[in-house]
Amino acid sequence: MHAYHMPTFDAQPSLVQIDCPPPQEGQIQVQIFACGLNFADLLMQKSTYQDTPEPPFTLGMEISGVVTALGAQVRGFSLGDRVAVFCGHGGLAEFGVFDARHAIKIPEKMSFEDAAAFQISYGTGHVALHHCARLQPNETLLVTGAAGGAGLTAVEIGKQMGARVIAQARGKEKLAIAQAAGADHLIDADEDLREVVKSLGGADVVYDVVGGDLWTAAFRATNPGGRLLPIGFASGDVPQIPANHLLVKNLTVIGVYIGGYLKSHPEIIHASMSSLLEWYVQGRLTPHISHILPLEQVADGMELLRSRKSTGKVVITMPVHST
Repeated sequence: MHAYHMPTFDAQPSLVQIDCPPPQEGQIQVQIFACGLNFADLLMQKSTYQDTPEPPFTLGMEISGVVTALGAQVRGFSLGDRVAVFCGHGGLAEFGVFDARHAIKIPEKMSFEDAAAFQISYGTGHVALHHCARLQPNETLLVTGAAGGAGLTAVEIGKQMGARVIAQARGKEKLAIAQAAGADHLIDADEDLREVVKSLGGADVVYDVVGGDLWTAAFRATNPGGRLLPIGFASGDVPQIPANHLLVKNLTVIGVYIGGYLKSHPEIIHASMSSLLEWYVQGRLTPHISHILPLEQVADGMELLRSRKSTGKVVITMPVHST
């Protein structure tokens, strides 16, 4: 099969032919139809992601497709089931073998593209806002990087939870996408985020995917008793958090990494996915996919993420893809 393979950290990934192993106990084999790209795929290529496997390995963290083989002791899945898998790696290939505990069945009305774009972005947003921050109706949610894969879903989920959403992004086009997802107030990159947010009454919850100076500005615009969620550091600058300021304003900073929840508390992920898929079926969530590219153009997809020219998600489809 073809796979977008990482031979070593000193070499560029490329499309190669590799064998697909049969599923072992507790695993399912999936014919992959689509794979969602994530910023973490770029970090893995530099070995700077917290969950990077040792090379050689195939990139691609989340997939959708059809079950083609079952390992021993697998329960709850049958051949031909339509599934999505939060696999961590191995998704940019025509077939994959994955832990069945990380797979979910997807609704018939859900396209494979939507399914491949769903788990990490929506899962992170829902776990962060619902389970961690306990976002309440009528609270103010500030989302930075609000047109990207992680930020845009937080805007959408925040509105579904009844919050007033302030969205920060760069440029009118990206802000319009955040507005279409439900944002009530928009902040462009050249505006003073702290001053604008404070003029709107401050933020009760901050969902920050950028880090750096934006984190600092958001931190200073958070209301007493607020909760801050450091989701990622797209700026490349991991901010330091002044503990004395947390004390004075009774702030709470909550780290969120759903890959960690999948290992330590998978029931939280499963409950979140159940709620999110129900919202999707009800038409309350609409994944925004700016680019759908074939497997042979996966390097172009990675560059869209690297250059921040995509909005929402970039999805790669396999040669056999058919919905």
